Amino acid sequence: MAQARGPAEGTDAAVVLRGVRKTFGNVVAVAGVDLVVPRGAMYGLLGPNGAGKTTTLRMLLGIIEPDEGEVSILGAARTQATLDRVGYLPEERGMYRRMTVRRALSFFAELKGVPPRVSGPRIAGWLERFELADRADARVQELSKGNQQKVQLIGTLLHEPEVVVLDEPFAGLDPLNQQLFKEIMAELRRAGRTILFSTHMIDQAERACDHVCIIAAGEKVLDGRVADVKREHGRQNVAIELEEWTPQAAEVVRSAPGVRALREDGVKLEAALQPDGDAQAVLAALVGAGVALRRFERVEPSLEQIFVERVRPAEAEREVIHA
Repeated sequence: MAQARGPAEGTDAAVVLRGVRKTFGNVVAVAGVDLVVPRGAMYGLLGPNGAGKTTTLRMLLGIIEPDEGEVSILGAARTQATLDRVGYLPEERGMYRRMTVRRALSFFAELKGVPPRVSGPRIAGWLERFELADRADARVQELSKGNQQKVQLIGTLLHEPEVVVLDEPFAGLDPLNQQLFKEIMAELRRAGRTILFSTHMIDQAERACDHVCIIAAGEKVLDGRVADVKREHGRQNVAIELEEWTPQAAEVVRSAPGVRALREDGVKLEAALQPDGDAQAVLAALVGAGVALRRFERVEPSLEQIFVERVRPAEAEREVIHA
């Protein structure tokens, strides 16, 4: 499968993976992926469940070794010294449940070489930031899952890493805590940290990231700056907002000449056109059917649409291979 060209590699790269490959028995989890994460980027590693995102991050961090390929972090080979400059929030959350929150965080800090006299004020500051100051002496097992996840993120950040790697950071969080995590990630990015996170929540990535890489069936199918990715896929979409949703209105758009796909979200529709599709033909069909409109505008495709278009063929190909 052809791979899109990513950011140019250079001394400004925080993370570089070259040709990394991992198999488990007869299953190819990651098939020779190249990845270049610029320093200071908010970089999203996107893909459906089972695409190879977690395996890729674990190879980056040395949790598992690639069968082939090379890894570098902050311009150097992956060593314990470079890994100490990285913070990692794994997909499988795990903490010592009988420890108090304060002790657990102090332990995380000590693992990264941060002594209690330094970690103590940092822990207090982060607990205040996450509205957990009053739970500092509670046992971890007494916290809700969302608050446990907050504590684990604090533990990821206490040694002030230059690169922050987050595996599915929004999973299991309610909307308020998702927003809090996004605010923290944005603050870290403004402070010059590099954020690399995996997710299958494409709308979150589109709002947060400036760079993305999409992998499917263990292979990279696209990467680059979000703005460039959307621009390269053309302005072949029409955003439509109806005065009132009806099944008939959606069907008019779906059956209009040149429409190849339609995404519906209440009164908001987005129609993807064929390369030779004519937006004016869609508008004429709506007007001719007497559909009242609030908005009709030619737009770039959403990242979610691009994701579906690029991932679906790769997943289908894998199903054929394993059939």
